Amino acid sequence: MNMDKKISILGCGWLGFPLAKSLLKNGWQVKGSTTTLQKIMLLQNAGIDAFLILADAETTFPDAFFESDVLFINVPPSRKSGQSGYLEKMRHLLLAIENTKVRKVVFISSTSVYGDVCREVTETGPTVPSELAQAEMLFLSTKNLQTTVVRFGGLFGPDRNPGRFFKDKNSIPNGLVPVNLIHLQDCLGLIEAILNQPETGVYNAVAPSHPTKKEFYSKAILKMGLAAPEFLDEKTDWKIVSPQKIIADFDYRFQYPDLMKCLDDPAAF
Repeated sequence: MNMDKKISILGCGWLGFPLAKSLLKNGWQVKGSTTTLQKIMLLQNAGIDAFLILADAETTFPDAFFESDVLFINVPPSRKSGQSGYLEKMRHLLLAIENTKVRKVVFISSTSVYGDVCREVTETGPTVPSELAQAEMLFLSTKNLQTTVVRFGGLFGPDRNPGRFFKDKNSIPNGLVPVNLIHLQDCLGLIEAILNQPETGVYNAVAPSHPTKKEFYSKAILKMGLAAPEFLDEKTDWKIVSPQKIIADFDYRFQYPDLMKCLDDPAAF
């Protein structure tokens, strides 16, 4: 069992906030950041030591935020402004933690770093040029940090029903491509396994089943009581992401290994 029981979560959003609450239940002392004043009280009421941090290239990070053994970085590149400037933000963050207590970093990344290569991909495969992939290497190559990179597939679960992505749409391309998704409960389970064991490195985090986009999202939309949209029967620009390394290294059993069966479980949403 990992004896590091102090963690700072940079980014208490859809993933970070439930992670913080789960870790609190398991005896961790949790610091958490948000970018909005309105959410400070929400974090505090949950027992989290809350900080207002924008995490941009000009941020002055509070010293107290880094008084933890583990830093969990959950700050993805902005979709609104593209990835420009993201790497600079991560360099700024790395400089800020150089002389702090932080010794272990869990960096949340995405399977998007592989691109659509029309084959199965593993952690040893190449990535496409991106600031996210460069940010991974920035932390992995820092010698005084034990860094674990978690490349999540598409996230779904409570307040993120997958059926909403394609409702009211038709002629949706690539209906036959496999999906690479993971439920929130497995995100939390895998992160806690990583925190409690010494292994580090790069890990894919997706469910081991890969139904087609048409199969999965049609069922998800029907479960919402809506009419199934039309998916085009084509398969271009795809990949299958393998989770076998994370399953083996952490002896992890997925709570929702079968994505199609997951849609039948009301507790999943």
